[in-house]
Amino acid sequence: MRTFSLSLALGATLLTGLAGNSLIAQDQQPPAATTSQDAPSTTQPQHAPNPQRQAKRMAKKLALTPDQESKLEPILAERQQQIESTRSDTTLAPKDKRVRLRGIHQDSEAKIESILTDTQKQQYEQMKQNHKANEQQTGGASPNS
Repeated sequence: MRTFSLSLALGATLLTGLAGNSLIAQDQQPPAATTSQDAPSTTQPQHAPNPQRQAKRMAKKLALTPDQESKLEPILAERQQQIESTRSDTTLAPKDKRVRLRGIHQDSEAKIESILTDTQKQQYEQMKQNHKANEQQTGGASPNS
């Protein structure tokens, strides 16, 4: 039971971290229909975030310059591609997937922060904290509003 709780907590933490995508862009594509075989686990969102929408939303919330926004979109797109690739890799054990996903998240966060000003970094950290608090209140579900 403790292992399950730890796994669930780690999964929620990963989801929160990876939801930097949904934190930035709540305007995501509608979820695709899933079958019982495709049902998402607790560590996977039901649909993939749209890096272009995320970049635009983040640009608006953080008052990014056009140059910053043009640098941000490829970072978000690369992160999404790596996440999808890792999730679909059936050769990885669940623990290894979590480790790899966490690394992807940390790498992309460092890249994102490298293009932000100090003020924007503070705002971004606040956005992430607000998102994490919201996820804890809603039990890990992404807000629709």
